[in-house]
Amino acid sequence: MTAPQDNVVHDRPPVAKTASVGLFVLFTVLAGTLGPMQSAVNGRLGTDLGDGHLASIVSFGSGLLLMLVIILPRVSTRRAFLALPGQLRRGTIPWPNFFAGLCGAVIVLSEGISVGALGVATFQTALISGMVISGVVCDRLGIGIPFKQALSVFRLIGAVLAVVATVLVVSPNFETPHALALIVLPFAGGLLAGWQPAGNSNIGKLAGSMLVSITWNFLIGFLFLTVAFIIRMGTGHASFALPDTWWMYLGGPLGLASIGLMAILVRRLGLLLLALSSTAGQLVGSILIDSLLPGMGVVHVVTVLGALVALCASAIAMIPSKHVRDESGARQLTAHDGIEPSSEEVSS
Repeated sequence: MTAPQDNVVHDRPPVAKTASVGLFVLFTVLAGTLGPMQSAVNGRLGTDLGDGHLASIVSFGSGLLLMLVIILPRVSTRRAFLALPGQLRRGTIPWPNFFAGLCGAVIVLSEGISVGALGVATFQTALISGMVISGVVCDRLGIGIPFKQALSVFRLIGAVLAVVATVLVVSPNFETPHALALIVLPFAGGLLAGWQPAGNSNIGKLAGSMLVSITWNFLIGFLFLTVAFIIRMGTGHASFALPDTWWMYLGGPLGLASIGLMAILVRRLGLLLLALSSTAGQLVGSILIDSLLPGMGVVHVVTVLGALVALCASAIAMIPSKHVRDESGARQLTAHDGIEPSSEEVSS
């Protein structure tokens, strides 16, 4: 007996679905190039000031100031922003979502401390390695996305290749213990940053505005870094100064643009695919910066090879899983079942 036409199972995802995913991946690759730009600015700022911690405060401060100028004049965003502390006290959403800005603080702090010694490409790939590992865990647990993403063979291969890319790019530093020690900083930042877009996205939904979410993100990071710096000043281990070069204040705005784009894209791609797609943009941008700007870093053959491997990782991870599962573990239909899910049902 022939099944009705509506129940025919298709072997391939619909063309429209595949094209949509490909377009969002392209956007993520382009957004990924903002990371190396921010790292270069904050790295130079840390070297110029002689204090990577102070550089991170300047970076967060410039981003926070810009966002306050944007949201405070509008009544709706101002009220939503001022309401967030009360919602934190009431536990409206899980409290870790409110502190996603700490992830960005760790990354920006490590930029100011380590980019000058490591170079942008090495820093970014160590960061990426941590993000991929975190992305695998977050997608599997359904953190920040409507449904849990199955650990398909393609996702695992993509994650492994991303780590291989990181090892290749970092390999020239294997005989330099000091550089390897500094690599721990961006790696730890990557482990934390895997769930940062999810936290920002949840705050954005709560406040009804991603602009409010981004402002809150910068506020939390700025307060954390500033309190720590005041303690250092009180103990005589730091002094305050500001850079006199205008472009050294661009780290915050670049980070702002990156956070905003990633928070928007995460619900379309999922955390793992988001991390792997941005890998291409981050590595290509890092190589260009290290190659074109004097004193930023040295580009080795393995650096370029690592970038190519990362591009392959992104492409492989684009292959969709056969199914996803909701919070109860129930199987959800996907395009492989012949039914195209809505954007609320799957994220990649």
